[in-house]
Amino acid sequence: FNCSGGLLAWLAWLVEAAPEYAHSIRLDGDIILGGLFPVHSRGDRGTPCGELKKEKGIHRLEAMMFAIDLINKDPELLPNITLGARILDTCSRDTYALEQSLTFVQALIERDGSDVRCANGDPPIFTKPDKIVGVIGAASSSVSIMVANILRLFKIPQISYASTAPELSDNSRYDFFSRVVPPDSYQAQAMMDIVTAMEWNYVSTLASEGNYGESGVEAFVQISRETGGVCIAQSLKIPREPRVGEFDKIIRRLMETSNARAIIMFANEDDIRRVLDAAKRSNQTGHFLWVGSDSWGSKSSPVTGQEMVAEGAITILPKRVSVDAFDRYFRSRSLSNNRRNVWFAEFWEENFDCRLGMHGKRTGALKKCTGLEKVGRDSSYEQEGKVQFVMDAVYAMAHALHRMHRELCYGYPGLCPRMANIDGKELLSHIRAVKFNGSAGTPVMFNENGDAPGRYDIFQYQSINNSKPEYRLIGSWTNKLHLKMDAMHWKTGDQSMPASVCSLPCRTGQRKKVVKGVPCCWHCESCEGYHYQVEFTCELCPYEMRPDTNRTGCIPIPIIKLEWHSPWAVVPVFISMLGIIATSFVIVTFVRYNDTPIVRASGREMSYVLLTGIFLCYAITFLMIATPDVGVCSLRRIFLGLGMCFSYAALLTKTNRIHRIFEQGKKSVTAPRFISPASQLVITFSLISVQLLGVFLWFAVDPPHIVVDYGEQRTQDPMSARGVLKCDISDLSLICSLGYSILLMVTCTVYAIKTRGVPETFNEAKPIGFTMYTTCIIWLAFIPIFFGTSQSAERMYIQTTTLTISLSLSASVSLGMLYMPKVYIILFHPEQNVPKRKRSFKVSCF
Repeated sequence: FNCSGGLLAWLAWLVEAAPEYAHSIRLDGDIILGGLFPVHSRGDRGTPCGELKKEKGIHRLEAMMFAIDLINKDPELLPNITLGARILDTCSRDTYALEQSLTFVQALIERDGSDVRCANGDPPIFTKPDKIVGVIGAASSSVSIMVANILRLFKIPQISYASTAPELSDNSRYDFFSRVVPPDSYQAQAMMDIVTAMEWNYVSTLASEGNYGESGVEAFVQISRETGGVCIAQSLKIPREPRVGEFDKIIRRLMETSNARAIIMFANEDDIRRVLDAAKRSNQTGHFLWVGSDSWGSKSSPVTGQEMVAEGAITILPKRVSVDAFDRYFRSRSLSNNRRNVWFAEFWEENFDCRLGMHGKRTGALKKCTGLEKVGRDSSYEQEGKVQFVMDAVYAMAHALHRMHRELCYGYPGLCPRMANIDGKELLSHIRAVKFNGSAGTPVMFNENGDAPGRYDIFQYQSINNSKPEYRLIGSWTNKLHLKMDAMHWKTGDQSMPASVCSLPCRTGQRKKVVKGVPCCWHCESCEGYHYQVEFTCELCPYEMRPDTNRTGCIPIPIIKLEWHSPWAVVPVFISMLGIIATSFVIVTFVRYNDTPIVRASGREMSYVLLTGIFLCYAITFLMIATPDVGVCSLRRIFLGLGMCFSYAALLTKTNRIHRIFEQGKKSVTAPRFISPASQLVITFSLISVQLLGVFLWFAVDPPHIVVDYGEQRTQDPMSARGVLKCDISDLSLICSLGYSILLMVTCTVYAIKTRGVPETFNEAKPIGFTMYTTCIIWLAFIPIFFGTSQSAERMYIQTTTLTISLSLSASVSLGMLYMPKVYIILFHPEQNVPKRKRSFKVSCF
């Protein structure tokens, strides 16, 4: 506002039009302080004032007069200066309080009486109104805001004892406003800390329409946005003039988000009472978890008759201590010694439920007041919660005036001329600089915005062991929450914390799928496959790991190898051992009967080469099952194809020799070249050297090493996943290693077919043919089994077993068809093991 001439003229007219209110308290003094108190409640049906407020009205204004009495008696504080007061009733209505507060500015508006004359022609004489230097009040934030806008125009400092709206902290708009109670921004932070400590993340807010309720909720919502972690389900407002059924409608709306059981309330005590009553009618006793602001505090009026539905409520109240001196003072008040309080007679009737004769406010068949009743003896008495702050506000004004007097009137008794007209702006600077211990021993000070520091007590409305419910102190807040969790008690009797959450925590292994726009609400989805839970997402475990049982992290995949006791290993090992025993038996027999005709006719040198190859084919089984390491992998590369190479190189050389002899016999009687045993060995080892050369090249290009194959047994169920420890030999490398031997086998089979028609006296031809046919069938069966199981989870077992058994069967076919008949004759029919007569070249056995 700008203090323009037009505005001042309007205010002057308004003051002139305002009647002189008889219902105000005036105390004489050198310095006059204003006071605003809600002596009466808001009136109904257009009347400004309603019922008397015994505690919030009478107790508080008496506290102001009591503080003034103490200051006036104090020789140290404002010596030789008397404080007076002009106390007005706001009737708990901002517009009515604004009209009343115009009384405070009357002295600052000059009245123009030039056009006014008395009946005798003399100029009029105006009664000089009291000059108010500062105002104590008001209680309600909405009233304080309305009054502050007027008082700042006339530079009148104002100190409130109960207004807590954060809006009043705006020093640019309410620069002359101060308060001895902390703003609701501190209270909202304290309530947020309580909600967080209770692990509630989904709450609703409920506010009375007006600056106090709306600003408090706005501060709470703002803090929830800044800190996160707490979501607001609904923000409901109680109208100033609620219609019939309004509170039942509010309860129904709160039940729409029934998971938000915690209700943050910034509402006046009348609205609190009606909300609790509506919850009781809706049969929601015990459902809601009320968190009330200082307007609820530790008052009994909101919960009277609603004890069951209010049980468990957590309330907050600026830290205060009962002032014992005020209790003694107020208990001593009577109709005879308290005539200065114009509302005391009305209080007397209300307090003692009696009437004061014909002129009393109350009518009806009530008992007549005797005047001898005593407060606290004939009626209940409990000091109102803001008494301490009213006294602190008066003392803060007095200390500021004292500082100002010491600065302007140092050594001057009483008011000096410089303080005859107190400058409000200068007084404000002294108010903001005061620091003293208040009436309850707690520090009183103001920050740059005129706010007091935040100090709160936290209560819970409890009934323990079916006792009468009462407020019990459970903690405090002074910039930080101190809450005694073990002191809390809930209606159910269960000490566990009741929940007020949108969604229950997901089970382990489930991720949160947050509802858009509501971070406290989510759906739970299980992490599948190889994913593990990371709060809101499912992350994929590293390739060599799998999720743990709870899917909250990853653990290494177990590493396996083919064990000796596995059925996949037992069968091949058993066959190989039988084969090795049989092969060793044949070798020993041949060595023992090395010079007999059958052994010599078989070609001793080539037989030993072939038997060596058969032995290696059996022995490779043990290398294929042994635990892989660099040495085992190296031996596998060398001997995997070497046994077959030995066998089929020897058989190829034999079949080729038979074929050449047979073909040459058709043309002439001259023997073909390179059919001697030495030549046969040279040819055989030349063929074997090709295999060895290939293996050594393989060593040079890709040195052997072991790997863990996590893909081979990476099943759909990660719990079944295994890493397979194996040599780094791919299927292609394996086929290349066996490819040369298979080529020898195929070539040998071709020669066996070509020599199938030789005379029976060529005793090697037909057995070799049958051997090669059977061997081809074995390896033709091996190929689809080996490669057809490449995608199987049991791949390692099947392929290893198939390969080793195929090698053993090939060796067994060769051993059985080529050597067992000979051993049988050598051992059981030695009579046949004698030289035969020589025949022609064509039928001789070379």
